[in-house]
Formats: sequence, C-alpha cells, structure tokens
Amino acid sequence: MIPNLFTDIPAQLPEELFTTLLKAPGIRIERIVSHGQTSPDGFWYDQPTGEWVIVLEGAARIDFADKTVELGPGDSLDIPAHTKHRVAWTMPDEPTIWLAVHYSEPA
Repeated sequence: MIPNLFTDIPAQLPEELFTTLLKAPGIRIERIVSHGQTSPDGFWYDQPTGEWVIVLEGAARIDFADKTVELGPGDSLDIPAHTKHRVAWTMPDEPTIWLAVHYSEPA
C-alpha cells in the first residue's frame, strides 16, 4: 500500500506500474502509472468487470470500437464490463497517474 498516490513513482517505467490499493469482494482499486505506454497493436481489453477510471495527473487517450476519448486531469470514464477498449496514447514526457476502480455488476 502506498501512503500517497503521487509518491513512489520511478523516474523510468519500461512498463505501466499497477499498484493495488484496496481489494474487497466486488471491488478492486488501483493506481496505474503510465509514461508513454500504450496497449500493444491489435490488443483490446475485454474485462469481466466494469472499470471506472480518473486521470489524476497527465493525459491519455482511450480507443473504443466507435470512438476515442481524451482524458486529462480530473476527467473520468466508466467502462462497462466486456466493453472492448485500448490505451491509444499516454504522455511520453511525464507520468500519467490514474485511479482505477474495478467493480462487479450488481446481481
């Protein structure tokens, strides 16, 4: 567990950094740090849970089959379960810090 969402960020990140902050039945909260990383060509996330994300610092672009969404500090996005998406771009010259809440759909 990290005490502050803006600490413990390495200067160089060869891959995105995922840190689980809380995990309980039906929910997982994580901090994601990107530094120019994108989803591999042709790769699409198709997650079994919903995901609500907010960009705390930096910027990113998320591609969906029918649209692209640009996110900056304070922008949030709810991605329902099994909605195919990919990270198309994150800032290459400074970290993008996300807070992601993965949740199960209510029964």
